[in-house]
Amino acid sequence: MTALAAGSVGVTAPAAAPAVSSAFGLRIITGLVGVLLAVLVSGFNENVTKVAMPDIRGAMGIGYDESTWLLAVYSATSISAMAFAPWCAATFSLRRFTLCAIGAFLLLGVLCPLAPNVSVLMLLRTLQGFAGGALPPMLMSVALRFLPPNIRLYGLGSYALTATFGPSFGTPLSAWWVEYAGWQWAFWQVIPLSLLAMACVAWGLPQDPLRLERFKQFDWRGLLLGMPGLIMLVLGLELGQRLNWFESQMIRIFIVGGLALLVLFFINEWSHPLPFFKLQLLKIRNLSHALLTLAGVLFVLLAVIKIPSSYLAQIQGYRPLETAPVMLMVAVPQLIALPLVVALCNLRWVDCRWVLATGLGLLALACVLGSEVTSVWNRENFYALQAIQIIAQPMAVIPLLMLSTGSLNPVDGPFASAWFNTVKGFSAVAAGSVLQVLTVNREHFHSMMLVDRVGNSPLVSSGVDLARRVHQQAMVLSSSDLYLCMAGVAVLLIVIIPFGPTRIYPPGTAVGAVK
Repeated sequence: MTALAAGSVGVTAPAAAPAVSSAFGLRIITGLVGVLLAVLVSGFNENVTKVAMPDIRGAMGIGYDESTWLLAVYSATSISAMAFAPWCAATFSLRRFTLCAIGAFLLLGVLCPLAPNVSVLMLLRTLQGFAGGALPPMLMSVALRFLPPNIRLYGLGSYALTATFGPSFGTPLSAWWVEYAGWQWAFWQVIPLSLLAMACVAWGLPQDPLRLERFKQFDWRGLLLGMPGLIMLVLGLELGQRLNWFESQMIRIFIVGGLALLVLFFINEWSHPLPFFKLQLLKIRNLSHALLTLAGVLFVLLAVIKIPSSYLAQIQGYRPLETAPVMLMVAVPQLIALPLVVALCNLRWVDCRWVLATGLGLLALACVLGSEVTSVWNRENFYALQAIQIIAQPMAVIPLLMLSTGSLNPVDGPFASAWFNTVKGFSAVAAGSVLQVLTVNREHFHSMMLVDRVGNSPLVSSGVDLARRVHQQAMVLSSSDLYLCMAGVAVLLIVIIPFGPTRIYPPGTAVGAVK
């Protein structure tokens, strides 16, 4: 896998362009589009089933507890697959492994609504999580390996769609399937785009030979430690709020046991000759900074999606389809905004660190404006905030991809893909858990303060009316607090930029790192 080689300090002379397949052209572009479609469909599938879960529960007779497990096991297996998929692609070939992953994902999606009971459905969703999670690393691999240096950033920009366009578009898509199609299509919606993705990948990507000799150095100990460790930790985070966190013995086992296994996993990876994760790469300042900042950016991006959706549903009584225009206002323009930001970062005189700072600053601005939310806000009041995010989101993500891949030797590409995708998937789950905790705590705090202030106010006609008004105002104040918290996170990420990454030039121009 190719990437630019760069020093960590100082200025280096231009390096020779890395080898790129001589077959680059329409076929490679088609293959890249096919992998992109598969990755987006995988993300949509998770969002659709989350929104459609009440319908799925009613149709299949599934209890609430089982439904939370269905969502949790998909996330857990998906993230664990991201960690180990790059090794599998290097061993079985990128094209072959990608086709198998898409095919398995498609087949399992077809079978899910046909499951006779919840146990079978749980098994199918677990396996589908593995298949879906194996796809995002393949997108980054294709972009880094096959695209020429002068357009490589555009390929990475397609990967950025999974962090900006995907989550924002997934919610409206979910609402459409729930509103207009049968509950089975919450699973079957993957069929058409998955078939198209398989056709594009089969025609577009070249076939590498098998490298089964890699099994002679297979990291069995790492697999047996890392996969269950990741799965346990993600399950603990996904189920923690429902089971009251460390008050539950199961959650204590999941989180403590998962952390212990991961510590042992990383100790093993440090000295293994063919590891899944190369910890030595974290010595590269740009990669370490990009991974840390990525976690913070995903936290903010998740919040700016969840806060308006939750507010409009609980305060104004909006149905998911009525909330869709707010999400689409950010999602659809990403198809234009992302290439524009890539073109900006591709200019040699533009320092992507300051593009990153500007994007984070715009996100902070949108969150500060959102903190002015009141109980009379409706869908139209959020449009101004969403308009800022149209350009802010790609400006906060594209530079991270440039920083994380521009300081690597070519042979380290698969390890960087494993790091980047696993951190991306795990951070999204951790951010969701933290957001849940913050929301509940702030709601409880504001409810108690409001009750203490209102008491037996003569302005309240009944206890029921008082409870409703207190709950409504507590939700509004909590939304405001969350927006301010996200603004603080964005500002903190700006503050660490001067102390973290070094200058990276666009691929295909001068290579180096300048303070």
